[in-house]
Amino acid sequence: MEETIAGAENTQMAGQIPRQRGASLLETAVRYAEERHWDVVPGTWLETAGGTQRCSCGEAACPAPGAHPARPDWATQATGSATVARRMWQKQPAASILLPTGRTFEALSVPESAGFLALARMERMELTLGPVTLTPERRMQFFVLPGASAKVADLVRRLGWSLPSLDLVALGEGAYVAAPPTRFGSRGAVQWARRPTPANRWLPDVEKLISPLAYACGRDR
Repeated sequence: MEETIAGAENTQMAGQIPRQRGASLLETAVRYAEERHWDVVPGTWLETAGGTQRCSCGEAACPAPGAHPARPDWATQATGSATVARRMWQKQPAASILLPTGRTFEALSVPESAGFLALARMERMELTLGPVTLTPERRMQFFVLPGASAKVADLVRRLGWSLPSLDLVALGEGAYVAAPPTRFGSRGAVQWARRPTPANRWLPDVEKLISPLAYACGRDR
């Protein structure tokens, strides 16, 4: 779980994202379950055919190749057991790592440009952050306590914004995030903008982060 965007720890814009180090998907999925107590579920994976990579789902135009659920009942297959996670990835070592939201955490998803702006503001405000991911789709996802999705629209309205006018999405029950080092086809891998550490084991409530995130998304329109 050590992969982090270069310079993101002090909220500078990332230049080149460092390549993934050592740990296998299996080892990483087990660590998420064992060390963070996150539920994990294997998703699709990348297959090479005719010299090109494609998603195991078989869709030629898959929008998230190798980084989405592999089966309709994926949510019921998710586990917080390190032993069960190990068994799952032993069956398919190349499977992506998906973390269901709405359980031990939810996530606030914003465009990358707004996310870095918000991170800089949060640092000035000395806010305590949870883990934050950056995806190859140029989205940043801020981990917060469960319940965020039920509060976001009202919180944004109180700040003078309309949620549909902002590119801010709360991922709650029934959704998921792809975790590092999952790859989105040839587009690259999910990275940590703020990696999981003992210091951020306790996640912030959505109320703490919504103002800088809404402001950044408003500026980013």
